[in-house]
Amino acid sequence: MAQLLDGKQLSKTIQEEFKQEVQEFNTKGLKIPHLAAVLVGDNPASQSYIRNKIKSCERVGFQSTLIKKEADITEEALLEVIKELNANEEIDGYIVQLPLPKHISEDRINLAIEPDKDVDGFHPMNLGKMTLGLDTFIPATPFGIMTMLDRYNIPTSGKNCVVIGRSNIVGTPMSILLSRNNKVGNCTVTLTHSRTKDLKALTLEADIIVAAIGRANFLTADMIKEGAVIIDVGINRVDDASRKRGYRLVGDVDFAALEPKASYITPVPGGVGPMTVTSLLYNTLKACKRKH
Repeated sequence: MAQLLDGKQLSKTIQEEFKQEVQEFNTKGLKIPHLAAVLVGDNPASQSYIRNKIKSCERVGFQSTLIKKEADITEEALLEVIKELNANEEIDGYIVQLPLPKHISEDRINLAIEPDKDVDGFHPMNLGKMTLGLDTFIPATPFGIMTMLDRYNIPTSGKNCVVIGRSNIVGTPMSILLSRNNKVGNCTVTLTHSRTKDLKALTLEADIIVAAIGRANFLTADMIKEGAVIIDVGINRVDDASRKRGYRLVGDVDFAALEPKASYITPVPGGVGPMTVTSLLYNTLKACKRKH
């Protein structure tokens, strides 16, 4: 039976460390970290993420600001909001919650964010620094996964790792970070996607699998070898009439089938998700320290 990689509990432990650091800031009269979030429209998942981020800020003693805009805001008007946030000395870091409405270019918005305030780590300058192994803001989900591997002392050096999914937010950064010559790294990484042929042959060879493809229960027990480490990034809604809200959340892996076979596995919810929020707080703390 696999050991559970409990992101919820680990994030509480790390956030407690942040809280103590913020208390020291207070004692010394230093500036308190301030995170802002821009929410466009009323996407329920986005609203839930933002609520979690604001609650976490309150828990550790950060200041937080929520800027809500209607879904029909023009791209130019949203760029003006970003311009104001870039110029606001009080705000150390901010995020623009994705996805954005179809009429707004996410690339254009990300490019407009001041790299020193880009605590999501999506700006090309920060992604470029990450690729070169330079000090920067690492995208929150990959950073959360790397922290989890580190804190649970999971060996990565020389291991064969398969990443399923090549998004700029998770899959691609994950493949770079795991291959780097670092304490958590030195993996031989295969980055797979929807066009990969015979994926099962690759996953059966993998010591570590990061599933970030966005398909419910995609990775099945016959696709992994005994003792593999399974990191499930997916959050998918599946209909469930027995639940009050009519659905339940599942990951990209068939958890019940994989748990007896894996050595470590992340649950959904309560695995990677809380670590993503904690990484965002880490980046905000880092941005505040850089400036002050």
